[in-house]
Amino acid sequence: MIRRAETAGAFASVLYKGDPDAGAALIKVRTLDDMAVLYRPMRNMAGKRIWLPKGPVDENEIDQLIAKRLDTDPDLWVIEIEDRKGRHFLTEKVEE
Repeated sequence: MIRRAETAGAFASVLYKGDPDAGAALIKVRTLDDMAVLYRPMRNMAGKRIWLPKGPVDENEIDQLIAKRLDTDPDLWVIEIEDRKGRHFLTEKVEE
């Protein structure tokens, strides 16, 4: 994902490194206007992995949600993407 983002002209980095085998991931997309979207992995009714977005909302709200998750899940990975267009670069389905 980081390579896809950077190839498309965005910036991406790992903010928090969780467990390499068992850690869930959150994707934070900043649009550089103090707004952000948080993508969380879920399973749909058919059992397929999807991503559920929260936002766009104020970036501070997203940071607070991430901090709460990190308090309870030390295995969590957080990837941040900075992209003016707000692209997430996920390959799985995103629920809207």
